[in-house]
Amino acid sequence: MNRLIIIFLILIPLTLISAEKSFQLKKINGTLNIDGVIDPLWSEADSLSDFIQFQPYNGKTPTQKTTAKCLTTEDALYCLMVCVDDKTSYQLNTGVLDNYGGDMVSIMLDTFGDKRTAYKFAVNAAGVRGDCRLLDDARNRDYSWDGVWFATSKVYDWGYIVEMEIPYRSIQYNEQLSEWGLDFDRWIPAATEDIYWCNYEENEGQRISKFGKMVFDNFKPSVKGLNLEIYPVGIAKATYLHDNKYKVDPNAGIDIFYNPSQKLTFQLTGNPDFAQIEADPFEFNISRYETYFSERRPFFTEGNEVFSPSGRQRNSGFYQPMELFYSRRIGKKLPDGSEVPLIAGSKVFGRLEDFEYGGFVAMTDETEYKKDEIYQKENKAYFGLGRIKKQILENSSLGILVAAKHSANDDNGFIDIDGAFRGSDWQFAYQLAESFNDKQGGFAASAGGTITKESWFTGIKGRTITQNFNVDQIGFVPWKGTAQLVALSGPRWYYKEGTIREIMIYGGGFYGYEDADNAPDFSGLIGYNMQFRSNWGFEINFNQGKSKDNGVKYNSTSVNFSTWFHTSPKWNGNIWGGYEKTYNFYRGYLSYYSWLGSEFSWRPFNILGIGSSINMFIEGDPNNNIQDITYNTRPYFSFTPINDLNIRCYFDNVFVRSTDRFQQLIAGFLLSYNFLPKSWIYLALNEIQDRGDEFDSGLNLLPNRMHTTSRAGVLKVKYLYYF
Repeated sequence: MNRLIIIFLILIPLTLISAEKSFQLKKINGTLNIDGVIDPLWSEADSLSDFIQFQPYNGKTPTQKTTAKCLTTEDALYCLMVCVDDKTSYQLNTGVLDNYGGDMVSIMLDTFGDKRTAYKFAVNAAGVRGDCRLLDDARNRDYSWDGVWFATSKVYDWGYIVEMEIPYRSIQYNEQLSEWGLDFDRWIPAATEDIYWCNYEENEGQRISKFGKMVFDNFKPSVKGLNLEIYPVGIAKATYLHDNKYKVDPNAGIDIFYNPSQKLTFQLTGNPDFAQIEADPFEFNISRYETYFSERRPFFTEGNEVFSPSGRQRNSGFYQPMELFYSRRIGKKLPDGSEVPLIAGSKVFGRLEDFEYGGFVAMTDETEYKKDEIYQKENKAYFGLGRIKKQILENSSLGILVAAKHSANDDNGFIDIDGAFRGSDWQFAYQLAESFNDKQGGFAASAGGTITKESWFTGIKGRTITQNFNVDQIGFVPWKGTAQLVALSGPRWYYKEGTIREIMIYGGGFYGYEDADNAPDFSGLIGYNMQFRSNWGFEINFNQGKSKDNGVKYNSTSVNFSTWFHTSPKWNGNIWGGYEKTYNFYRGYLSYYSWLGSEFSWRPFNILGIGSSINMFIEGDPNNNIQDITYNTRPYFSFTPINDLNIRCYFDNVFVRSTDRFQQLIAGFLLSYNFLPKSWIYLALNEIQDRGDEFDSGLNLLPNRMHTTSRAGVLKVKYLYYF
């Protein structure tokens, strides 16, 4: 009996050890052709085909067979994925880098063995590439990362093949490691089936900490070389002035990436053109706070993972940290529509054992602009940002972030301490920040945590911001003198079989305080969420409480609903709406406010996508009658005749019922051609018309009419020299 107990105790840890999947990476001396044809050299590679469903039936065997293989040379990692399927079932969508759809496969690599971050390289059945960084144990994604790598696909009657070549000098890694974290993924749209090599729980989602291993067989990557990327940029910009007159500005700039080691990157930009390709979408805002717009300029988005505060959650989005550094303050738009010119900028980021670090500097030039027909001046300014972050307790982190802006009449900045503690099914993140604005300072803090058990969800978040906390010149934290606390919890059910995949019921409460009103707001909330196995679902919630705004006390009420569907590879859509009784700061009174919106996309052909967003905003008056209705639509079409060449046109318009007229029209055209890795040609045309004030040459106010306020065309060529 004692002998059986001893054997049993020995077998338990051996079983646990063997549960982690492992893959042997072998080195070859020959050359593999990346052409979608299985080269004889692939017979030397270990193969794996024991994939498992994540959805729609978690833990079940996939409906189609997938085989993955990897080999390496001294310079690059090679991956082969063989996907069996009926040729009539899979979707072959053309696309451009990071903008793809249809059947696809990917390989994911944890090259530092930190179980928090990884590279993802994806290729669809038509050969379109996509890449990104997985962050915070795969809770977050950074699609701004672009690497120099190569891939192709080839379609057969029985399925398709994808081959990839990933040069080691294109990625960062720890040269001392003898193994990397590894996983593979395949998406089958016709069956809404997502399969991985590794097994993940539905309530958690994918986790880098649960990756398998790719073990190096008598080999370690150690590529040496200059590792230098130089991008000369040529720009020709034509801007409409007035009376059919244009200003043409030919220009040039340069971007440089330099990796002196596989753990360090320098990034430099000189004389860049940061004009956005598409105008910001229309946002309807009745609150007392400014509208937030996301950053889309590549220099500011690339390599930002080290600068981002801990705690972002891509899937749930329950807790979002404060955005203390808001890069749209650099090279910002001025009241007359012009932009502050950015002379130069530079970044550095890297790793040293358990530490990640980064720095950022930028300089903007002095410029004049018009506001209310009076010339004003924006002073030359210098921006700086420094970051250090340390991995602690295996999968958690602690960091310090410091940023500042200096100009002739304004100094603004902050120091921030943030971090996150996490396990596979829970996370708690926090921020503590002190701002300085000339000689004044203020304090802000935020924190949030989620627990996502198989049968229960709990989330709590809160923040407090003192009246003197001011990062207006460098960040986006407009909620001065406020505090809030939100808590939600409730049961959830996952169904292994049947039509319904998940049901969640939740309830909770909200507490808020604003110095401007000197009174607390509080409310209770209850909600219901249902998701179906065919890839659609809906959610509805109800909120009731007490509030005070601008000296007015009232019973606040809100109802929200949303539904989403992706039941076909060709269709995708969302519908949402709501009603609330609230204070309308734009109108200056208490009333009801309601909204209804939808967004859809349809791909009638593999090379063509069309879609639109449609929104309606209904404002009530104090007598509960309709004050006004604002309509906004943004239809578009996207044509991709071949991979990496896309033509996109969109038309954004705003119509107001009370005037029975369009108030704003935005039209845009964009041609993008990714002719080589990291090498692009852009041709963009944008025009904005509205009914704002218009003056003649004698500064006399003209009759109200729709007129052109901005018209511009940009031709931009970016070419990579890779050493």
